[in-house]
Amino acid sequence: MFLGVDGGGTRTSFCLLDDTGRVVATHQTGTCYYLSIGLEEAHRVLQEGVRQVCKEAGIAPDEISHAFFGLPAYGEGSSVLPTLDDMPHDILGHRRYQCGNDMICGWAGSLGGSDGINVIAGTGSMTYGERQGAGTRCGGWGEIFGDEGSAYWIGCRGLNAFTRMSDGRLARGPLYQLFQQHFALSSDLDLIDLVLNEWQADRTRIAELALTVIEAARQQDPQALKILRDAAEELAILVETTCRQLGFKTSEQVPVSYSGGLFREAMFLDTFTHTLSRLGVYHELRNPLHSPAIGAALYAARLAGVSLEVTTTS
Repeated sequence: MFLGVDGGGTRTSFCLLDDTGRVVATHQTGTCYYLSIGLEEAHRVLQEGVRQVCKEAGIAPDEISHAFFGLPAYGEGSSVLPTLDDMPHDILGHRRYQCGNDMICGWAGSLGGSDGINVIAGTGSMTYGERQGAGTRCGGWGEIFGDEGSAYWIGCRGLNAFTRMSDGRLARGPLYQLFQQHFALSSDLDLIDLVLNEWQADRTRIAELALTVIEAARQQDPQALKILRDAAEELAILVETTCRQLGFKTSEQVPVSYSGGLFREAMFLDTFTHTLSRLGVYHELRNPLHSPAIGAALYAARLAGVSLEVTTTS
């Protein structure tokens, strides 16, 4: 049995595959993003998730053949790596596992572990790709000074557009009314207290505002449309840069796929597809084969020297 764990800024997904590639059990819980919730809480989330998915499969954690834990922010702080690497040992009771960044889950799932590039646009954003055994990432520098094109990035720009509409720096469009309704504001300035004090500038809640921006774009709000175009452009730059870093030649067709909540929104996917088509890269945009959680389980099997094809997805 192979366990895949896909951690993200909003939720953590668990998947068990048997040696025939059949999905035996899945489970989903809250984020294990230790920079937001702390290492102790991240450990609890992972432990509870493993317990639940094993319970559904009717096995004990020590019966898992191999596991891959794709953790958000893994590799982005050398001092904490030993703690993260040791965390699953406590949970599984063995060391037949490997930890890595959750970007690997998206790539392994969307492209089935084959050469190409996966672009992630969820709470955060980044790309990961492989070519001829070499892998590289681009982006993913965090919400304060990076994660361009992510849901958090879009949410922040939506908030900024609302403030400018409120005090007259921008003409008021559908975005203004939608944000007022979303926050149930009696005074626009109450937004400051709500987001900074009540929400404590929570990363996940700000990222969820991307859906309101997308709805405003559907209603042809000029500012919302520009935010989505800019986000798609940022993601396309990540793809183009990754192509160059991996050494793809201009004559090669580059498989590109995607993962993350933003791509579940048809309007955003259409915007990204159009933007990517204008790149100087000969790419082939592919629908994801599997979820990142299944990708993590496939990667766990690969680490154990087993090549699997998924026979049933859930």
